[in-house]
Amino acid sequence: MINPGFILPYISTFLPHPRKDATGYGPIFEEEPVDVVYNEDSPDGRISMNCRARANPPATYRWRRDSWEIKLMEQPDEHYSLVGGNLVINNPRQKKHAGTYICVARNIYGTVISKEARVKFGCEYVNEFPQEERDPVYVKEGQGAVLLCAPPKAWPQEVTYRWIYNEFPVFLYTDRRRFVSQKTGNLYISKVEAQDAGNYSCFVSSPIIGKSVFSKFIPLIPLPPDEGERKYPADIRVKFPDTTAMLASNITLECFALGNPIPHIVWRKVDATDLPPNHEISESGAVLHLYNVQYEDVGGYECEAINTKGKDWHKAWLYVESAPEWAETINNTQIDIGSEHTMRCVASGKPFPFIRWYKDGYMYGKGELKFSSLTFDDSGMYQCIAENYWGIKYANAELRVIACAPTFEFNPVRKQLLGAKDGRVMIECKPRAAPRPRFTWTKGKELLFNNSRISILFDGSLEILNATTNDEGVYTCFAENDRGKANSSGYLTITEATTLTEPPEDTEVMVGDEVVLRCAASYDPMLDIAFIWAIDFRVIDFDAEWQHYERSDDGSGDLRIMNVQIWHEGRYTCTAQTVVDSDTAYADLKVVGVPGPPGVIRVDEIGDTWVKLLWSKPADHNSPILSYTIQTRHFWALNEDDWRDASTSPAFLDGSLEKAEVTDLYPWMEYQFRIIATNEHGSGEASIPSLKIKTWDAAPVVSPTDVAGYGGRNGEIVISWTPVQPWFFSGKKFGYIVAFKPHDAYDWWYETISDPETRRYVHRDTYFVPTDEDFQVREFQVKIKSFNVKGDGPYSLTKVIYYPRDVPTESPTDVYARPVSSHEALVWWLPVQNISKIIFLAYQVKYWRKYDDPEPGANRIFVGANVNQTRLENMLPDAHYLIEVRAFNGAGLGPPGEHCEMFTKRPHPPRMWRYVSWTGQWLYVWWDHIQYDWFGNISFPLYYKVMFRKTGYIYGKVYITGWHFMDFPMPQFGDYELMVRGRYEGGDGPIRKISIKGKASVVTPSLSLVSLGLLALCIMGLQI
Repeated sequence: MINPGFILPYISTFLPHPRKDATGYGPIFEEEPVDVVYNEDSPDGRISMNCRARANPPATYRWRRDSWEIKLMEQPDEHYSLVGGNLVINNPRQKKHAGTYICVARNIYGTVISKEARVKFGCEYVNEFPQEERDPVYVKEGQGAVLLCAPPKAWPQEVTYRWIYNEFPVFLYTDRRRFVSQKTGNLYISKVEAQDAGNYSCFVSSPIIGKSVFSKFIPLIPLPPDEGERKYPADIRVKFPDTTAMLASNITLECFALGNPIPHIVWRKVDATDLPPNHEISESGAVLHLYNVQYEDVGGYECEAINTKGKDWHKAWLYVESAPEWAETINNTQIDIGSEHTMRCVASGKPFPFIRWYKDGYMYGKGELKFSSLTFDDSGMYQCIAENYWGIKYANAELRVIACAPTFEFNPVRKQLLGAKDGRVMIECKPRAAPRPRFTWTKGKELLFNNSRISILFDGSLEILNATTNDEGVYTCFAENDRGKANSSGYLTITEATTLTEPPEDTEVMVGDEVVLRCAASYDPMLDIAFIWAIDFRVIDFDAEWQHYERSDDGSGDLRIMNVQIWHEGRYTCTAQTVVDSDTAYADLKVVGVPGPPGVIRVDEIGDTWVKLLWSKPADHNSPILSYTIQTRHFWALNEDDWRDASTSPAFLDGSLEKAEVTDLYPWMEYQFRIIATNEHGSGEASIPSLKIKTWDAAPVVSPTDVAGYGGRNGEIVISWTPVQPWFFSGKKFGYIVAFKPHDAYDWWYETISDPETRRYVHRDTYFVPTDEDFQVREFQVKIKSFNVKGDGPYSLTKVIYYPRDVPTESPTDVYARPVSSHEALVWWLPVQNISKIIFLAYQVKYWRKYDDPEPGANRIFVGANVNQTRLENMLPDAHYLIEVRAFNGAGLGPPGEHCEMFTKRPHPPRMWRYVSWTGQWLYVWWDHIQYDWFGNISFPLYYKVMFRKTGYIYGKVYITGWHFMDFPMPQFGDYELMVRGRYEGGDGPIRKISIKGKASVVTPSLSLVSLGLLALCIMGLQI
């Protein structure tokens, strides 16, 4: 679309502002007096109040006390003296010199007054505590107690409180049970214990003057309870009041409760999901700090004290107010005599500030100052003052009313003027004059009047519409007022108009593609042309945005956009401009790509295995959204990127939806959610994760697995199982109930286990010891279920275990072992045939060095009865080992088979992983490859595992490679670790690690040792 252009045909050069009538200016304060507190015991014996103003000519100074001028010149005073602009008060006296002082600075252009400064008399002090003895405090154990501080007066009032226990300097430590209020100094003990007996003294310190005082000791005497220690519900005794704080200040709210058991304090903001981000909780939950409070922190704050006997709560309100700040203020102004003028000051603040005005040091008005016709008497120094409870704000400005005859000395009409054919020509006429002059124009000797094409504007400029070559010639501006007249001339030349011949067109492009927007123009050949491109009215900076934007090389105005991204979408404007005129056209670029991230996720409802989510639609980037994917991350996620697709209702989330229910969640689990939108071009960026929520608790639904066990000859039953994973706990106080009974019995025996990580339970029955006469093998049935506060889960499958009569009588045969590395071996055997029908439960594999280790200290491994092989680990390299395998049951070990002998492999020669080179973007690493040993005496890696992770993190990205080199993206920020280990037939080998410390992107590519030092690579080997 083309917008026919027109240019500013006057093409005048903007000159600097003309000099003022005088180079002088009114007073501007550089230093103002401040509040003073004078100590009459001060050895100095004087008060100095500073005042300095910049002015030309220099200012003279006077001072006012309580709005009365101190007449230093007319009535010399033995106390007052003036040094420069500073007021010095010698031998001050409270009755005569206390009050509010103002400095007044004056010169020929006006007068200004300083901020008010108060002189007070006083001294810093902390009084002593009264010397009367304090009464003892008797309280029963288990009840709460409050010891009153009753602090003495102090100035300044900022003091801290602590309590001495029995003797100085032993101070009482605060915790969940004991709290010292920094508002009153009182000591609160939520539940008194016998160990609290002793003497307590309130210790008050003033950090400003460095003085401390303490009270007489208060004996605290705990009494034993009458009938055992009683429990009491929480009772809040320290309650924070409604508080009004100044914007950006820090506040502290205190809340502490008595009770038995010791109450737990919970803070919350009313009608908010969480406390403000600028909060901090200390003193075991009793103190809430809010730092740099803002208006959004306003609201009700609630503390709740909870124990098992009951709860108590307290709520109060926080209000935030602020000192005045200027939203609109005044500036120095030079204006023509007789003109209208308005002076306005607008200030923000809470409470809303009151505005008042001063002129030349005296009250002048309030609100807004309006002048209908300025006179010389209106010149002077004006001060706008905004004031509320929290402070006062000053703004100063000079108003200078001027009058002069017209002059073109500083801004004449341009001698050479250019205008475009058929365009609009504007010739400026801006002489300096006061009052405003009358304007007339001539072309040559022809006097010009307003008509349909020619207009003389209010500011004196001449406007010519639809200019033609007939309009060329000499134009003269005449200006006249009651003080004189002047004129200035220039010659107007008409050029061919600039017109776009090939404007840009609306275009659609895919993300990542390249597009060219055309732009060509015709123009006057005597002029130079420039093409200016803008996107959404922002001019494109080709130097800064060279990676995406490029001008055409053929001299046309074409714009090439490379590697188009979503943010390149918008309205592109091409402007062909000469010094005379311009022409503009625009086109819309539509970028098609994957959707943007959905809006903020809000959790609407929470259940035990489900939640309902709401979200807002993302930008579809010109392709309709087809579907959404909801992903979850719970508390036990392995790392920050461990997001998993969630089950939802409906199962397929159509692109038109903005809410859904997430199902199949774990009860009593902390979750976060995020959403990904998909269109025909793919899936977009995930949304910002939701706030963390916790599902409701429920009875467990998972029971322990791998239930097994056996009976021993001494009457004990050993039961084992695989514990339930923590994400299946489903609630608080998770544990297990183990049920077992003899096979022929009716009643089950039950045992409760409260530790959820327990894997084994041993039951000892002193009344039952199996004998050979009783039976050969006695059977027991075992089953286990889990439980929590919400109820019991299902039982596991019933498992039968046995009391064996005797140890196994047969041994495994054909034991064979083979080394797989210098530290590991594999061992096999033929299973026991069990001809004697004696129950056995497992095999014991024992191995030790033949000549170097004693057999009793051998390594032992137990494997199930249905297994006939295992791996031996933690062996020493190049060593001679003996291996023994036996059957095992609850009665003991069976006879050993024949010993198997073997030699572990020799270790491979030590090698160091070597760093090769790096660039600004890639890190290249190689390591010495382990050569294959044809004799099989040295371990040979099957492949290599390479992990690249951030320092301090447990998890990272793992790569598998058969080569002995790899390249990685160079980390731009932070420290990283690169670890390499071989994978052998027997398992993983030792680790070699490279630490990359510091900001890698600043390193210059090189292979020199100096560059290696700059990168700070630390190479070391770690055995595991």
